[in-house]
Amino acid sequence: MAGGITESGEPYSPFVGLVYMFNLIVGTGALTMPKAFATAGWVVSLSLIAFLGFMSYMTTTFVIEAMAAANAQLRWKRREREEVHDSDSTSEYSDDDVMVRGRSEPETKPILSVQRSGGPVDQFDIAERVEMGQMASMFFNKVGINMFYICIIVYLYGDLAIYAAAVPISLMEVACGNHSCSAGGVKYNDTDPCWGSVSRKDAYRVFLGVFTLMLGPFTFFNAQKTKYLQILTSLMRWIAFTMMIILALIRIGKGTGEGRPPVASFSGVPNLFGVCVYSFMCQHSLPSLVTPISDKKRVGTLVLADYTLILGFYVLLSFTAIFCFDSSLLHDMYTLNFTDNCNVLDIPFLRYFLGLFPVFTISTNFPIIAVTLRNNWKTLFHRDGGTYPWVVDRVVFPLITLVPPIVVAFCTHNLESLVGITGSYAGTGIQYIVPACLVYLSRRHLEPVVGRDAINKHRSPFRHAFWVWFVLAWAGSCLIFVTANIILTDTKT
Repeated sequence: MAGGITESGEPYSPFVGLVYMFNLIVGTGALTMPKAFATAGWVVSLSLIAFLGFMSYMTTTFVIEAMAAANAQLRWKRREREEVHDSDSTSEYSDDDVMVRGRSEPETKPILSVQRSGGPVDQFDIAERVEMGQMASMFFNKVGINMFYICIIVYLYGDLAIYAAAVPISLMEVACGNHSCSAGGVKYNDTDPCWGSVSRKDAYRVFLGVFTLMLGPFTFFNAQKTKYLQILTSLMRWIAFTMMIILALIRIGKGTGEGRPPVASFSGVPNLFGVCVYSFMCQHSLPSLVTPISDKKRVGTLVLADYTLILGFYVLLSFTAIFCFDSSLLHDMYTLNFTDNCNVLDIPFLRYFLGLFPVFTISTNFPIIAVTLRNNWKTLFHRDGGTYPWVVDRVVFPLITLVPPIVVAFCTHNLESLVGITGSYAGTGIQYIVPACLVYLSRRHLEPVVGRDAINKHRSPFRHAFWVWFVLAWAGSCLIFVTANIILTDTKT
């Protein structure tokens, strides 16, 4: 994510790409969505999540178009270098001829195709993986590049803070919760005892310390997620999500559901907005997901199908939750509602499995996100041709990566607020502002090179400039609305 050009990786089928995108988007945010739905009301929540899903789909098509434009730009530069090299190695041309062939001609003569050993290749083929940071360096000015890295760094900090809080919360609830069948209606406070004189809040901090000691050291090294670990965590995720939906549906079907959610409660909209933006986030990882797809002719259709399935899944998960459980008893981490209520699930092993499910899946992602954030810090301060001293490279960057999110998690474990703030601010930048600017500037940047008649086969269905300005206006209004709501809420309290 630091923004280099790499090989596309081992190719896979469009269906596998669809599954990978689904698994990437449906993550921790889904577990915080039920409480956000209950707080905002079911009509408002349904309307907002449908609209935000549409907006996220639109900006996803923007990023894919920008990826194709970046590939065309790379082909043009490669062709320019080859022509300069050919001119230099051919004695029959004068210096003036070299100047014309090397510089003037590629800028005025559009490239129609790029020849390779396998035949003509469309200039907009997405053959090389160009990460978001590299696209920013190609199409943004220096200020835009720095703003991009600041935005993604803030987002990753929020991600790490959410992960650092979610795991200790789950461990604390399992270790301190009353798992008798009569505990489903009990609402615990942080000051309630856990182990003798140790309060629940103290137990949470103990687990946070253990979590930091076990996973924090990975920030100082390189860590990579293995294929089999991905398969295992994906399998666990789907078992857990399917269980929760089915169990809630059974309880509702029996007529014993306790949920009476409001139709609309606008005070919960800002948090819901942040949760939904966070839960649809995938734009920053699209280059790694889309580039290896073997047949990209129907990428647009696959992305639309993915977003439709994800929207349906989120609505099903959240609606079954808010009508199954009393809204006041919904946990920030939805899995915890199944650990202390035998009316829903009376098999101890499965209750502990759901309670500990976030621990296993989130713990595998934490080192990956931490290393990604560390590398983005290095790229932000990178000097051409320069290297960092050993202490700065191996100690300072890992520490500034690890310490802030751990401090935030130590101060608060309110996951709904953490997800809401991360999604509302940094998430708005990554999901709306950056894709809109990328697609707009890539179009302007490439038009003199490829010509007005060249058609990007991966161009967004929302190709009119109106949609770019609509996304930017929407993002700006959302930031103003969320900030104003936070200020007004703090003033009232």
